Amino acid sequence: MTLEHWNQFEENDVCLTQICVEAANNLLKSIDETVDPCENFYQFTCGTWLKNTKIPVEDTSTAAFAIVQTQLTNNIIDILSSTSSSSSSTNIDQSHAIINARRLYASCIDEETVEEEDTDVLLSFINIQLGGWPILQGSRWNNSTFNISNQLLKLFEYGHQFIFSVGTIGDDQNSSANIITIAQGDLALSIRSIYESENPITIAYRQFMYEIVLALTNDTSMINDDVNATFELEKQIAKYHWTVAELVAHIDENIRTTLGNLSRTLNVNFDFVNYLRRAYALANVSLVNEDIVLVMTINFIRNVSSIIDHYSSRTLQNYLVWRLVLSRIDQMPKRFQIIQQNFFTVLTGTKSQKARTTECATFVNTLMGFAVSKLYIQKYFDENARNQSMDMIENIRNTFIDMIQQSSWMDSISKSKAIEKARNIIEEIGYPDYSGNENLTKLEIDYAEYNLNSSLMSNGLIVYQLEMKKNIKMLREPVDPKKWVIPPTIIEATYTALYNRI
Repeated sequence: MTLEHWNQFEENDVCLTQICVEAANNLLKSIDETVDPCENFYQFTCGTWLKNTKIPVEDTSTAAFAIVQTQLTNNIIDILSSTSSSSSSTNIDQSHAIINARRLYASCIDEETVEEEDTDVLLSFINIQLGGWPILQGSRWNNSTFNISNQLLKLFEYGHQFIFSVGTIGDDQNSSANIITIAQGDLALSIRSIYESENPITIAYRQFMYEIVLALTNDTSMINDDVNATFELEKQIAKYHWTVAELVAHIDENIRTTLGNLSRTLNVNFDFVNYLRRAYALANVSLVNEDIVLVMTINFIRNVSSIIDHYSSRTLQNYLVWRLVLSRIDQMPKRFQIIQQNFFTVLTGTKSQKARTTECATFVNTLMGFAVSKLYIQKYFDENARNQSMDMIENIRNTFIDMIQQSSWMDSISKSKAIEKARNIIEEIGYPDYSGNENLTKLEIDYAEYNLNSSLMSNGLIVYQLEMKKNIKMLREPVDPKKWVIPPTIIEATYTALYNRI
């Protein structure tokens, strides 16, 4: 800004409220005034912050937003721990959604019950629903009933997609419709490169797997062989896993087809058509041959389909159940979490776990965010801040439109389209209107099937199953471009091109 422009500001244009003064002070505390901004603007802007900020031992990184996130988490802990809200409303605390959000949080922080329950619920699920875990049963495991499609389907029912990922997404060619997608699943170690050669992480990972199994059985006769075979399968799957950069670079290679043509498109032994029909039937959604399917990461799908054709049922079962157990360790007794933390120290460098209350608040906010948000808005949200943000966005929009109109490098058609898009941007600021008023109807509808209890492990199974069904049902539901996807209690700033939404 030039001196001429600066002098145009009147004294009353400067915000001197407490919030503005505190914000300015925080910025000043980050600046390193010994650095010439023309030489190193980043160091000038953030130098003092970098010097004075320490990464907490339980975190892998930190950022300026960490302070905001910490305060938000503490507030969520407060509202979930309380048995009553500060709202003048007499019925919010009797809301089915609020009761179950608090019940989920209570089951999470109740470490005594977690210890008493031990691994009974999880092992019962593994034995009854999945047919057991070979690594625990040794030579007694019966592979005669194993079917890879059935196993993947049962895990999918509870929100787990360890090899292939299927689900419902918005159609980028028709924003008024949803379509089915097939893509790669996730990796336990997240990044393909970790698997490419033996290193401290892969060594620690196998030791981690071994110690978790050892904490569940006294029979060590086959553990080493099973651990090594399971890891070898995981390595083979990881070999074809696409990185985020590759997904972006190869987005044009996504294949759009129909359910009726899917088998011919994929050309693999795994029956994806049957799998999709059964998966969507879990939420009473019947598929037809004309349903659109978007195939992503087709090379992964073809290569990994071939891999599972050639691996033994024992190794496949060991891998799938291991991934399930791995995903549930945070809900297991302390001895398992200690083993996991020892591995995390090697994987990420973190030296301790976050406070249980913090982990549980994040867990509930992730799974029941709109119920949490209802309480948060009632107690903590400043309505003036929301209105000011809306005004700020409108000012930015008007300035942007003015810049377009004055630009010399755009033709009239491009200007018209850009202005139309700017004016039609949907803003999700602060919270949806229904979260800010005392009407509980939508909240009760959204969480009507949530009937939780005092068992953290069983609650986890219930909630993940319900979340999976929500995604499946989207296929036949009308698209609402104004529907909030991210709860207000998630710190996020995004633009969704499909719906022209911020």
